[in-house]
Amino acid sequence: MHAVIRFFKNLYPAPFHAALVISFTLVAAFAFGIGIWVISYTINSYLSEAMDERVARDIRLAKTFYSTRLDEISGLAGQLALAPAVIENITAARHGNESALQTMRAELSSRIPGLLSGNHFIAILDAEGKILTGCQAETGGTWSPVSAGGNWANLPIVRQSLLERNQIAATEVIPVEFLEPVGLAEQARIPLIDTPKASPIPFDPREGTAALALVSVAPILDAEGQTIGIAMAFHMFNNDFTLVDQIKTAAQVDSVTIFLGDLRVSTNIMTAAGERAIGTRLAETVGQVVLRDGREYVGPAFVINENYITRYEPIRDHTGQVVGILYAGARQALFLRLLTTFNQRIALVAAATILMTFLLASPVARAITRPLKELRELVQASQLVTQGDLTARVSVRAGGEVGQLENSFNTMLDTLQATQDQLLHKEKLASLGQLAAGVAHELNNPLGTILLYSESMTNECAEDDPRRADLKMIVNETKRCKRIVADLLNFARHQQVMAQPTDVNEILREISELSPRYIKTVNIPIVTELDPRLPLIEADAAQLRQVFRNLMINAVEAMPEGGSLTVRTRPGPRGMITVEIQDTGAGIPPENLAKLFTPFFTTKPVGKGTGLGLAISYGIIKMHRGQVNVQSQVGKGATFTVTLPIQLPAPEIAAAPSQNNTEGLIG
Repeated sequence: MHAVIRFFKNLYPAPFHAALVISFTLVAAFAFGIGIWVISYTINSYLSEAMDERVARDIRLAKTFYSTRLDEISGLAGQLALAPAVIENITAARHGNESALQTMRAELSSRIPGLLSGNHFIAILDAEGKILTGCQAETGGTWSPVSAGGNWANLPIVRQSLLERNQIAATEVIPVEFLEPVGLAEQARIPLIDTPKASPIPFDPREGTAALALVSVAPILDAEGQTIGIAMAFHMFNNDFTLVDQIKTAAQVDSVTIFLGDLRVSTNIMTAAGERAIGTRLAETVGQVVLRDGREYVGPAFVINENYITRYEPIRDHTGQVVGILYAGARQALFLRLLTTFNQRIALVAAATILMTFLLASPVARAITRPLKELRELVQASQLVTQGDLTARVSVRAGGEVGQLENSFNTMLDTLQATQDQLLHKEKLASLGQLAAGVAHELNNPLGTILLYSESMTNECAEDDPRRADLKMIVNETKRCKRIVADLLNFARHQQVMAQPTDVNEILREISELSPRYIKTVNIPIVTELDPRLPLIEADAAQLRQVFRNLMINAVEAMPEGGSLTVRTRPGPRGMITVEIQDTGAGIPPENLAKLFTPFFTTKPVGKGTGLGLAISYGIIKMHRGQVNVQSQVGKGATFTVTLPIQLPAPEIAAAPSQNNTEGLIG
């Protein structure tokens, strides 16, 4: 023990020497600790975000595969409803004609090779919903005919298709009473398994016996347009794993599950026994969010026997009711193992670095403490600096480390002096910036005064007064200044969408009727082709009115020699509507098409536009989750096509109405 004490006394002969070494080590340990904590936190956050983004990508891919399979089922039913062999023989088949039944059965069987793998059921029903003939295609590629019988008229999707005489495709719950006559009841049966954290009562009382399926029903019409039957096709998910396995393999998704209510009917998640977790049920906390509230669930969740990083999306039937869930997730254990390994290695590097700092601090401290006697002037200068005198300097007389320290001290003071000067300069610039902002904000007031007096003087001048032209110039240029300031402020203003049920046809009709108020040019006839079946959409009516008025005014101004303007509406793709504004003007050169929505780009003469109208319109359409496209040929006019969603996502709806300046935004 005495030998150890003697060793440290020889190693650190002065208390200041030991204190310096210990201080260096503690400072290094503290700095490295903070740095390592920041790095670890940053990496952890990054990895967490990366995992969330990966699972978000997984659910998007899963929804894409899901929608693709629904489109396949819809296409199959639609093709059967239009097949001549079905239309020509369905009446005879209803009366028991075996030849007609054989022909339709052959038509059904010919469609099976084109199906993707999975349990499919396709059938032809008469106008009362009774099955005339059908066949069941199984996962292995085999198929078997289904005997006639079984009435499906009471299945809601079939009943609605018959009522509306339209094809419908959606995810549906098929009760057991419809499955038994066609031999699918046993395939759909899934015994419920007690699952930790699941709700004590199933979300849907039909769970375990009913089937969750992608269903498409298409009415079969005769030459007179009368309904003579129904083509039906569905893919049943119960005990069928083709879709979830396809998503996992093709999209590299870790785990995928399809729920009927809160019951797993198709999944690639395995239990501890190595079996698919069919029959297990969803955690109650997740079910409350997705099934009862109809919202997406994002975050960690307990799945079967471990935690996953998950995304749950509600599945809705043709009426919009939540009937199931589509899930994608990644095991949290893999993520936590990666974080643990990373943190262990970071801690090892930190320990090695602190030990190295301690070993290196000893010779450094000895070299620092040796020339301390030469630092009195440095101490005095430091005291002057602490009192605010940045002009203090020390004479560089010593060599080695002390000389470098004195040099560094003087350099530091020079830097501090320069930094202080820069801060003062920046403070002056900031004050000037605030002053300039205030002046710009108040610019509209004097402009309004100039405009008021100049218009009054113009009105008081006689028509032959030579000063009248100058006064008109003042009025016009003042209005131009106000329009430019208004356009710039409006373009810079952050807008929100105050969504409410909006009739786009009514907005377009109103603008067309009031067009002479806004369009002061040659008389351009406006042709309106407004689809009366266009549904109401969730939108900010004031903002859409601004967009359509800008587009129509631009179209009219493109026809100075006359022409025609056509405003057209129609239903767009699924969940969208389309508005077309078509003119017969000069058209847009190809080199300008890519610049149309760029702020401050305009082809109008100087003083006729600021180039903000189309940019603002583009921003409004994007805030509504819509699209705007332009098609044009030089000399043949241009067509602006605006596509808007019927329903906006909840986060897009503002809590308060936006304050929009809807005047003077022509690009």
